[in-house]
Amino acid sequence: MQYIKLKSRGASVSFLQEILVDMGYEVTVSGYFDTMTDQSIRNFQKENLLIVDGEVGIKTWTILLGKAKPAEAFGDKFLSEKDLNEFSERYGLSLASVKAVNEVESSGKGFLIDGRPKILFEGHVFWRQLKDRGIDPREFSSPENDSVLYDKFTRANYLGGAREYDRMDSAAAISPDPKFKEAALSSSSWGSYQVMGYHAIPLGYGSVTQFVDEMYIHERNHLETFGRYILKYGCLEYLRKLDWSKFAKCYNGPAFAKNKYHEKMAKAFLKYS
Repeated sequence: MQYIKLKSRGASVSFLQEILVDMGYEVTVSGYFDTMTDQSIRNFQKENLLIVDGEVGIKTWTILLGKAKPAEAFGDKFLSEKDLNEFSERYGLSLASVKAVNEVESSGKGFLIDGRPKILFEGHVFWRQLKDRGIDPREFSSPENDSVLYDKFTRANYLGGAREYDRMDSAAAISPDPKFKEAALSSSSWGSYQVMGYHAIPLGYGSVTQFVDEMYIHERNHLETFGRYILKYGCLEYLRKLDWSKFAKCYNGPAFAKNKYHEKMAKAFLKYS
């Protein structure tokens, strides 16, 4: 595992934070090794008779993984080389391009340490989804619901990891009306490629519930959803042409350049080529 410490960033930090949350530590799964993560690791090291330095190297990783036992939760849910080969043949893509997109656009892995698919709940989307179902969200706006129901985008309410399920469940529980649960599921992005639930029916699923059930099965199901998405919304042709800027704009939106998705995919493509 990667050596990480205070101010480190990336997928290994997110994985560490997921493990800490699962163990009961109060951290946010952000992918940034902040002071809360640092203090939690120091507490873990102290409790497990390790050197208390806040640095996660081979010894701390060994004890963490031994206690968390992530392989038991993940089982055989990860993508294989065969899965990517079959996807590339099905959609007329080079294997190198599929691997590049999988590396950059996937969230490292599609499942949490507890075996559930990764999600991110969006309170501003929940606001719109309620309106689409004929429900006025203003009638349910209150201090108790402020972290899950709001009309403008903000990152301030993100908790990351398993705690995003708490936010989604809180949104669904605002009313016993089943439309609230449906809207909450539709307002979360799901799996490796973080496809929003409200795309379920346009992508050919019978309902958002069926889509969510598929997300629980395997990363192969996440890849299937990704394929449907890039075909439905016209991103596939850009990927076939290796036009990374247009593909990134199609898949990530107009702010793609800010995160350099196109540059990262172009670099990854050269690596896999």
